[in-house]
Amino acid sequence: MTGAADDPTVEVRAEDRFDVDAVHDWLSSEVDGLGGPPEVRQFPRGASNLTYLLRYPDRELILRRPPPGHKAASAHDMRREYRVQAALKPAFGYVPTVLAFNDDPALLGGDFYVMERLDGLILRGDLPPGLSLDEPAARGLSESLVDRLAELHEVDVDAVGLRDLGKGAGYVERQIRGWTSRFAKAKTPNAPEFAEVIAWLEANLRDEVRICLIHNDFRFDNVLLGDDLSITGILDWEMATLGDPLMELGSTLAYWVQADDDDVMKASRRQPTHLPGMLTRAEVVERYASRSGLEIGDFTFYEVYGLFRLAVVLQQIYYRFHSGDTHNPAFADFGQFVAYLEWRCLEIIHKGRS
Repeated sequence: MTGAADDPTVEVRAEDRFDVDAVHDWLSSEVDGLGGPPEVRQFPRGASNLTYLLRYPDRELILRRPPPGHKAASAHDMRREYRVQAALKPAFGYVPTVLAFNDDPALLGGDFYVMERLDGLILRGDLPPGLSLDEPAARGLSESLVDRLAELHEVDVDAVGLRDLGKGAGYVERQIRGWTSRFAKAKTPNAPEFAEVIAWLEANLRDEVRICLIHNDFRFDNVLLGDDLSITGILDWEMATLGDPLMELGSTLAYWVQADDDDVMKASRRQPTHLPGMLTRAEVVERYASRSGLEIGDFTFYEVYGLFRLAVVLQQIYYRFHSGDTHNPAFADFGQFVAYLEWRCLEIIHKGRS
């Protein structure tokens, strides 16, 4: 994450250190008014790119870079991430202000960029100490999140120069094919098959309702809130692309755990969408339809897709744990939850058939 009051920094890990003086010298040539070399701290959250706090006497900046050894591809493409935010900022003010991009491998070994730090509160599984939300506040906050998503989807990609960001038509089919392939590559001996789920998705493919700019990881824990709990910033644009807005809505709802969900689903909660007053998943879809003007109808395909996509993401992480590439004990139960997500997909599919 790019930083928030509830997301403290830590000392930079030994393997992630860099030449601070060299970076400062370059940055001083790009950004006016910087003092001496900054104090550098690291944000510990996030498993993709590395994020650092550069603390100068009168301002705080953020440096983003890929993990050492990674080439510019997919989630590690710093040039693309920088470009998206630079282009989008004038049309969608919730994007952080990017300041400078560097592609000289002699400095950090690969591309990286620097941006302004946005301050604010990030909501995670439970509210932070001292914060409470009554039902009207919780409802208003969840409505605001849906409204910002619809607002993003209304951005004119031609006007901001991002028409070439994705492949456009055929997005839905490419997503089903792509996530199916990723799941096959990440399968472990104890993984569920997902054969019926995949076959159902393939048999029920939808045409794109339209092609627009999507964030691709739109959740409360990528959103910054101000003191009045209004949304002041949206973070982590590394997966932004052109795609179908209802596919994004389905992906968002895969993380939307509501109060009447079963205990397994509740155990996966990473945002406070269970609180009294928060929109239910059905109400999120209704709100989005009203705000966007889209005729949504049966949302089953998108709901199943979102859960399948989440299952593949977790299976990829579990594959690394199962293979011994990571020993983080937090990943040990991911395989069981992947099996649960297959069951949940099948329950939704069979319910739709009844």
